Amino acid sequence: MRVPILFVAGGFALLTGCQNLGNQPTTKTPETAPQVVEEVVVAPVIAEEIQPVEITDIWQRIRLNMQMDVPDEKLVRQYRDWYIKHPQHLERVSERATPFMFLIVEELEKRNLPIELALLPIVESAFDPFAYSHGAASGLWQFTSPMARHFGLQMNWWYDGRRDVPAATIAALDMLEYLYGKTGQNWLYAIAAYNTGEGRVINAAKRNKSKGIATDFWHLNLPRETERYVPQLLALADVIKHADKYGITLTPISNKAKIEVVEVGSQIDLALAAELANMTTSELHQLNPGFNRWATAPEGPHSLVLPIDKAAAFKVALNNTKTSDRLNWERYKIKSGDSLGVIAKRYRTSVSAIKSVNNIKGNTIVAGKYLLIPVAAKNLDEYLLSAEQRKSRKQDKSRGQQKLTYKVKSGDSLWKIAKQHKVKTSQLASWNSMAPKDPLQIGQKLVIWTGKSTTTKQSLTEVLRTVNYKVRNGDSLARIANKFNVTVSDLVRWNALEKSKYIQPGQTLKLYVDMTKVRA
Repeated sequence: MRVPILFVAGGFALLTGCQNLGNQPTTKTPETAPQVVEEVVVAPVIAEEIQPVEITDIWQRIRLNMQMDVPDEKLVRQYRDWYIKHPQHLERVSERATPFMFLIVEELEKRNLPIELALLPIVESAFDPFAYSHGAASGLWQFTSPMARHFGLQMNWWYDGRRDVPAATIAALDMLEYLYGKTGQNWLYAIAAYNTGEGRVINAAKRNKSKGIATDFWHLNLPRETERYVPQLLALADVIKHADKYGITLTPISNKAKIEVVEVGSQIDLALAAELANMTTSELHQLNPGFNRWATAPEGPHSLVLPIDKAAAFKVALNNTKTSDRLNWERYKIKSGDSLGVIAKRYRTSVSAIKSVNNIKGNTIVAGKYLLIPVAAKNLDEYLLSAEQRKSRKQDKSRGQQKLTYKVKSGDSLWKIAKQHKVKTSQLASWNSMAPKDPLQIGQKLVIWTGKSTTTKQSLTEVLRTVNYKVRNGDSLARIANKFNVTVSDLVRWNALEKSKYIQPGQTLKLYVDMTKVRA
């Protein structure tokens, strides 16, 4: 009898050898004949344990888990061709996604949701958490205010949860799960509904069914934007899945957590928080775009997103900082004619913050009494990514036309002002970091660009902001240039550096940069 031998091939055990031949005829041997037993010596075969290949790049992790079919549809082909012809777009997106993509992928896998949903922020905002659309949608996942509130995001003068990446990611995936259930567990329906609302998608499917027409996504009569929204995502998924085939190079993103959310516990000045974390204020704000002002919101949330390698030291430094020292305070004597609104505007804070700090229940204040006012630790111009500074840069950006400043009066609307100055409402809104339907306030200042081009060359001070950067240990000109999206030759020219380009820790460099393009 032959001994079965175990082979190991490709990680699977295969059992080979003869079957049991008991039903076959046998040849009898004379009883006197000696029985010959053939000894078969089988060398042991040691199965090598196949170690799983470590995935070090988050893009590879996404590729390996893609499951959505990509049909050969005209719009899919068009968007795929666009991404292939514009590889620089995905390169920029990959850089912006670096701090946040691991967090998004982890949350998707925890919920067992399609990994392709991690690409939605590329379609929605090009992974820019400061993105603001003409439809008043904001943040990485482009939430409108009503939907943001419905899915638990806070929004107030101090804070906009739509731009808080961890919070908005949770809300967006909650919304997608809800839409998946409402649309009969059809992911193409759910993705379309994320763009246009479940009612339109469900009603479109019902209309087709009543007419005997196919009800798959590709046959639905939906708004033009939505009909292109789903194909764009699928085309993007195909390009990323077959990046090598299409000649696309994506900036690798480490398949490890890059950030940690740290609970601070009370309101804190962002400049102070940055110092405790050994970061610049802009670096911290880049990771925390949800904060509109110079500090976290008085009533919270008080969580900060930090680079994972700085979180531990920050916690130690925070524990050694008294709660009362986390903000700067000014003692203000109330004057006759003052109101909480007037005082709040003067100090660039909110009425609710003053009331909270001073335990004021109503709106009545008494002349001669004192108020404790929270104030920024640094000049407000230092908080370059606050809502006020971003709006100012948007309004000051030269468009090669005549610039007018208009003060809003009673009865004004964006439509009325735009018509009066012969510009489009959408243009007027965009110039002032608004949506066309945003309300106006009496006394609010709007910038209007009108008339023919007044110059063909933009002034440096009109477009860029001067930043004084203090060189830190480990810095190089190349690293600083990359961080602020400028060139090394710019740094050398602006600072009259020697040809050796040698810099020292503590040295101050002058830069002219657009801080919305600063890399985290």
